[in-house]
Amino acid sequence: MIPVADVQSVLAEWLPPLSLIVIAVAYAIRMVRLADSGRSVPRFRQAFFLTALIVLAIAYVSPIDDLSDEMLTWHMVQHLLIMDIAALFLVLGLTGPLMQPLLAMRGFRWMRHLANPIFALAAWTILLYVWHIPALYQAATFDSDLIHAFQHLCFFFAGVAFWMSLVGPLPKPSWFTGAASAGFVFAVRLIGAVLANVLMWSSSVIYARYAPGEAAHNISALSDQGMAGVVMMAESTVITLSILTWLVLRWASRDTERQELLDLAAARGVELDPARAERAVSAGQGERLRERIESTAAHSEASGPA
Repeated sequence: MIPVADVQSVLAEWLPPLSLIVIAVAYAIRMVRLADSGRSVPRFRQAFFLTALIVLAIAYVSPIDDLSDEMLTWHMVQHLLIMDIAALFLVLGLTGPLMQPLLAMRGFRWMRHLANPIFALAAWTILLYVWHIPALYQAATFDSDLIHAFQHLCFFFAGVAFWMSLVGPLPKPSWFTGAASAGFVFAVRLIGAVLANVLMWSSSVIYARYAPGEAAHNISALSDQGMAGVVMMAESTVITLSILTWLVLRWASRDTERQELLDLAAARGVELDPARAERAVSAGQGERLRERIESTAAHSEASGPA
């Protein structure tokens, strides 16, 4: 009989590449079907999705994966690639029509909640801190490859939830406007900053089982731990500043687009609720609403009195 540990090791080894293949194939099939129906996925979305797969491959196939077993700093780099970078590009590669079949399936309808920032904040906080409890972290990292794979899946899910609530194609709550989204970003990043500061300034070693790898790289455990915190804080700072800059630019762009739609509707004699214009712009459907306004106006003119 094959030992359970060997089975777990094989599953953990093959789960990431097989998952990437399944995701890529599903995306490609849906993309082709949408193209056949005249709803092609924009090329920049395809590029983002491909980038997400490449980042995940780097996290698992490159030397980073081996180094992550030896030093906490490199393990932090791997987690940030999975939780932040790959998750971001995956979400940017998605569209509503791409996700429609998945969201229509009974077992996946809960994924609609990914666009809710309250759900995303809770998922991010719980998964980040639970998996950094020393006993659970070391069990995942050193005791079980399968638990380690599950830990990475949880981190990836938390990242997808965060980015989906900000830049994803799913409808957002009406109250989640510019100020609320900025506050949400601050809250999420502050939660991560607390953990980063603990790693940077702790006077005791939290994850002692990296000792052999740290000795091999001629670095002390506290230095490795502090550097992991610095990496986490630096990455979080760059991400936060980038998001806030993007939010300001998006708010200005959306406000302009919303007003243009209202002005167009008024000029063409079409009634348009400002709240509807706001929802369309927020969902990235401003151009479609513009076409409907033009179509409605043309139909009214064609059916009007001679």
